[in-house]
Amino acid sequence: MLFRSDASARAATRAIAEGAEIILGPLFAQSVTSVAPVAATQNVPVVAFSTDRSVAGRGVYLLSFQPEDEVRRIVSYAAAKGHSAFSAMIPQTAYGQKVGDAFRAEVAKAGGQVRNVETFVETPEATFAPAKTVATAHPDAVLIAEGGNVLRAIAPTLALNGASAPATKFLGTGLWDDATVGREPMLLNGWYAAPSPTAWQGFARRYQQAFGAAPPRIASLGYDAMSLVVLLSSGRPYLRYTQTTLTDPNGFSGIDGIFRFHADGSVERGLAIMQVGQTGATVIDPAPQTFQLVGF
Repeated sequence: MLFRSDASARAATRAIAEGAEIILGPLFAQSVTSVAPVAATQNVPVVAFSTDRSVAGRGVYLLSFQPEDEVRRIVSYAAAKGHSAFSAMIPQTAYGQKVGDAFRAEVAKAGGQVRNVETFVETPEATFAPAKTVATAHPDAVLIAEGGNVLRAIAPTLALNGASAPATKFLGTGLWDDATVGREPMLLNGWYAAPSPTAWQGFARRYQQAFGAAPPRIASLGYDAMSLVVLLSSGRPYLRYTQTTLTDPNGFSGIDGIFRFHADGSVERGLAIMQVGQTGATVIDPAPQTFQLVGF
């Protein structure tokens, strides 16, 4: 049963009573926490779409785009390309906290140095002072965990204070996966991690043909969740959606590339490295096709 909005314990109970062996959804963390204990009592796994890792585990698996994955990929790629002095600018939000924690961990793992991590309220004006502080630390790579107008305000401020190409490489998260990013000249040639766009473009065309409208970005998650259920459906009823089958180390292939679940319920994705250009982003390091090639 697929929950498209806040799910209640009663809805989960009803679904299980009707024979559900696996629950797809909910989307929001609060809804996941209400469904999880009901499903756990009947050993029914939940494949949810929340990005909050704190609700994962104990039978809950998160098939979502998680910032920790993106930070891991972009930091490890930048380190492999010779960058070792890292700074970051992150918003004062729950998302920013996740990015900041992952950033510090991944820089340490890569053997780099964190020069500084500056936070800001999400308005263009509030980024000026933090950007100047970051620039004066003289990093050779800066992770900017922001998008839209705020991102486009940060880049020129960093450059104005001495942090710009070629000495400093700007790095981004999935929030950079926006066609308007290239309109800011200071962001050109910046790198960010995201799913490979090729498969999504094909999916979007098929969706448009079938429904007469462009798909929301989250549509691929619902599609991949249903594809996973179908793939595992050949097993014996009530024994086919187990922790062993769902955490297959070889993973699965979806619209947004390969993915696999860990026992703690988190998801690991194979992401591409994109480079910002004036007419759109291009893939400069392809997403892996198998987890045998991914050094996570």
